Amino acid sequence: MKNLLKSILTVCLALLSLVQINAQQKRKMENTALLIIDVQNDYFPGGKMTLEGAEQAGKNTKGILEYFRKNNLTVIHIKHISTNEGATFFLPETTGADIHSLVSPLANEKVIVKHFPNSFRETDLLQYLQSKNIKSLVITGMMTDVCVESTTRAAFDFGFSNTIIGDATATKDRELNEIVVKAAEIQRSFLAGISALGNLYTRISNTQDFVNGK
Repeated sequence: MKNLLKSILTVCLALLSLVQINAQQKRKMENTALLIIDVQNDYFPGGKMTLEGAEQAGKNTKGILEYFRKNNLTVIHIKHISTNEGATFFLPETTGADIHSLVSPLANEKVIVKHFPNSFRETDLLQYLQSKNIKSLVITGMMTDVCVESTTRAAFDFGFSNTIIGDATATKDRELNEIVVKAAEIQRSFLAGISALGNLYTRISNTQDFVNGK
């Protein structure tokens, strides 16, 4: 009987500890918003600018989105519309520019249209974040080395604490001086660079660790 009571007490204490951890995690996230950058059809297979690993990055972004929705946290979708001369993708009024169905916005989720890589440039993103008293950003999306990077660096300059979900981002092969640089190398290099100096601009996490509170 004594051993049974001891076991019950141990289980109760473990459950109480878990509840406290979850409560602390929720309080920690109260001033955090999710930015989903340019998860649009043209970046997926069949689109006009297909990225390496777009489908997996999209699925991981969906996992992060579900976490934010479950916890009633702020979600912001960034949608790029190309207005520059000679643009070949994300053209106005095309299905390629539509946000992918994996992360379709809900009616109560903010959608911000941008025309430059930096999501803050000539948009109301900063004002919206300030109106929600947001202090920290969780960043997912595409492309890692262009819109994700430029937005993250700008966010740091505006005083936000940032986390990029590395496996919820994607890019493509590049070419420099007639040498092809593979997407995987670019991905690693840019994530390593932007998190350098003790995570100055951002820390890097992954989908599983983030949703598990690590």
